[in-house]
Amino acid sequence: MRNLKYYTSISALAISLIVQSDVLAQVKSKQKTSFQVSAPWSADYDVRSDIAMVYGINDDGGKFEERVKGYRDKGYEVQFMTGIAWGQYKDYFLGEWDGKNHLDEGQMMRNGETIWHGKNVPYIVPTANFLTYMKSHVKRAIDAGVTAIYLEEPEFWARAGYSQTFKDEWQKYYGFPWMAQHESPEATYLSSKLKYQLYFNALKEVFTYVKTYSESKGKRVKCFVPTHSLINYSSWQIVSPEASLANLEGMDGYIAQVWTGTSREPVFYNGLEKERVFENAFLEYGSMVSMTAPTGRKIYFLTDPIEDRARSWDDYKVNYQATFTAELLYPMVDNYEVMPWPNRIYRGRFPVEGMKERQPISPAYATQMQVMVNSLNQMPLSKNKLNGSHGIGVLLANSMMFQRFPTHEGYDDPQLSNFYGMAIPLLKQGIPVETVHMENLANKNTLKDIKVLIMSYANMKPLSADFHQELAKWVKGGGVLLYYGRDNDPFQNVKEWWNTNGNSFKAPSQHLFGLLGITENANSSAYEVGQGKVYLVRKDPKELIMKENGDKDFMAMLKQAYENDAKAGDLILKNNFVLERGPFVISAVLDESQSQSPLTLNGIFIDLFDPTLPILNTKTIQPGAQAYLFDVNKVENKNKPQVLAAAARVTDEILTKKSYQFVAKSPAKTNNMMRILLSAKPTKITAGTGGKELPLSKSDWDEKSKTLLLGFENFSEGVKVNISW
Repeated sequence: MRNLKYYTSISALAISLIVQSDVLAQVKSKQKTSFQVSAPWSADYDVRSDIAMVYGINDDGGKFEERVKGYRDKGYEVQFMTGIAWGQYKDYFLGEWDGKNHLDEGQMMRNGETIWHGKNVPYIVPTANFLTYMKSHVKRAIDAGVTAIYLEEPEFWARAGYSQTFKDEWQKYYGFPWMAQHESPEATYLSSKLKYQLYFNALKEVFTYVKTYSESKGKRVKCFVPTHSLINYSSWQIVSPEASLANLEGMDGYIAQVWTGTSREPVFYNGLEKERVFENAFLEYGSMVSMTAPTGRKIYFLTDPIEDRARSWDDYKVNYQATFTAELLYPMVDNYEVMPWPNRIYRGRFPVEGMKERQPISPAYATQMQVMVNSLNQMPLSKNKLNGSHGIGVLLANSMMFQRFPTHEGYDDPQLSNFYGMAIPLLKQGIPVETVHMENLANKNTLKDIKVLIMSYANMKPLSADFHQELAKWVKGGGVLLYYGRDNDPFQNVKEWWNTNGNSFKAPSQHLFGLLGITENANSSAYEVGQGKVYLVRKDPKELIMKENGDKDFMAMLKQAYENDAKAGDLILKNNFVLERGPFVISAVLDESQSQSPLTLNGIFIDLFDPTLPILNTKTIQPGAQAYLFDVNKVENKNKPQVLAAAARVTDEILTKKSYQFVAKSPAKTNNMMRILLSAKPTKITAGTGGKELPLSKSDWDEKSKTLLLGFENFSEGVKVNISW
């Protein structure tokens, strides 16, 4: 389009703009799916997503430019990912970069030990010198032609904060000497607040450099932060900038790093602590949506078919299905990182129950996984809503990370139960509860669809009085607020805005209640406030889930608030979630719910969790399980031959009146299985690669669905398929 200025006629200009618009649309469509990889390209894990995020300048033996070229030559858009808190930065830490040893910049615990991410690779306190080093990495990546920079996992461990480097940063930030975080709740709070700020500043500085340098070269390189959810970081006792980044200039979006490893963290419900992977994943993805949706920033959802911790392949598969289902239940997101480290998945060996030696991925699981990840290339955005009662939110704040470690007398929050106490009871009864980030309250989109908001200051504190102004305005305009909290934890007394500079509130909630016209000695009551209502319950949310049936009164109050006060309709309680996105049907049935009945769906379905891709007329889903289906009846153009599901990426389609031709690409040494919609039973089918015809492992026609089940060996360079009828 550089010749656009030479057009003189209006019609030519209009045509050029249409072409330009179409080109932009094509570029956008090519940025739908991605994977991260440090290893050079290999046919064995040629995933065929749109984007290859090549990891680390020094990773996998270096040769960064060669790795970038290798993926670009195979047709990938190439981007760059590296850690901001850790990475293969031994040249920096051991003095090769500037002649100085920097191991003293690692995050240090109270016992004087550094927290390591690997040999000679500590988690870093992000000093000015380290950020200069990081700029040299992103510069090299931009020079190599990448289109985006991902600085992942800005993590500062809550148990760290004892190094001289951190003490120096404390003095610069606060203007008074360092305080050991174990000595008081206030020191804990201030320590975490500084850790949070250090990584906010670090990302701001490096992203500013990325934008400035790339634009100087005539490019617009985007900036993303792959990060765990606020829920997970709080649970794992890690501090990170999280929601504040969504409004950072130069920040283009996030990757929501949610997978089995984060979601299997045990949580309490009904007095029982155990893994609840689907429920946890649903809340984690939701917190990432609430963090970004009001700001319009882009977000990719990540899942991982395995995880860092060694478990069995069967365990990985069950929990992969749970997290995969959870991510698809958010119809407003259609960008995905389909997997990290594909070489680990395809070449790794993990336990198999009943076998002594570790085994590679099974052909069946590889096929199923490839069907799932390739379906994401077709996954549409949808305005459909998850079935159930909408408009119920739980308030979160970044400060939830500030109270996690160490534990002080008078405060205990096992497994983050002061958060989960407000969310898990709702989720278990089939309510699609949302999370609301306090940092986004000033954005008009944040509360516009929330009818009932549940909050507590037992596990977090407001970092600004302005948040209370927004909450008060929302309640007075008709919102219903449920406040749970005893407000007697020691963090209520840290030196913050509610008890300094002329304020003398004993707890931040008193300031909020004052704006709402509620007296300071209010206790377990309901208050009319403008057009809205406030319920005040002097219980900490953890009390709702850490004992059996602890949520009974809570659920009754929620029903009253939702139906009678918010007038939002009936509060629907059930044990399932179902969502349709185009032809895809996604469902989860909850255990520990008000019903133990299975859910039965009827239609003409392809079961996408089954590597044999069977056609089903009914699908029954038991409590604790999920389903992923393709509804053949929902295909937009049933008269057009098309691949409906495949363990390969389909390209180069050619259609005539009597034939259908395409190319299927997927990692080598795996098995393809595909369902193809046709207008008639085929009379001839051929599949070949490199001039060689391949045998078909499966070729079955289903007359009712008008689909062909076709199977053959996958090849990275592609298999050309010809079907005639």
